[in-house]
Amino acid sequence: MRKIDPWVRVAIAAALLLLTGLPGAGKNEARPATYQAQAIGQGTEFGRTFNITINLQGYSTPEERQALIDAFNKNGSQGLYNALYKMPSKGRIAITGTLGYDISYARSVSTADGKKIRILTNRPINFGEAWVDGRSMDYNLSYLELNLNDDIGKSTGSLIPACQFKIDKKTSEVVVEAFKNPWSLSNILDRSKE
Repeated sequence: MRKIDPWVRVAIAAALLLLTGLPGAGKNEARPATYQAQAIGQGTEFGRTFNITINLQGYSTPEERQALIDAFNKNGSQGLYNALYKMPSKGRIAITGTLGYDISYARSVSTADGKKIRILTNRPINFGEAWVDGRSMDYNLSYLELNLNDDIGKSTGSLIPACQFKIDKKTSEVVVEAFKNPWSLSNILDRSKE
């Protein structure tokens, strides 16, 4: 296993919360929401940017969360992939100018100064990547977290486009392993308020 990047360590805590839940978590908000953000490359992606749009039509249920936990406990990251494939769409995530892909799992968690939105979904794999069948095929999940602050301009987030979840053998904790560096999200706008 490769050494875990500091940005990924931030996502580890988020992943633990995603799979274990929080007090006050799981409000199944039915109101559709649209968010836009700018993704900024870190590490080897430094200097690259793109815009992303997240259209949420709803949030996952506690039963869906439990199904993911059970799938992960049984078959690890591949179990998550299989369980996410069976879940109904909660919306779409897209790089500006593309059709994007479905969101399989979304949670909204209240915080002291706003809320966090966590999204986990299967990563689209193109024909060329599947043909080569390289190491990237093991990183078949995408994870996104928005930290929405009530104060305008203070919202942040992170995107890990290709990742897998594992159990750390030393600590026995769930960790996120990114195939490449995560992307920092900034300039987050809540378009549903307009």
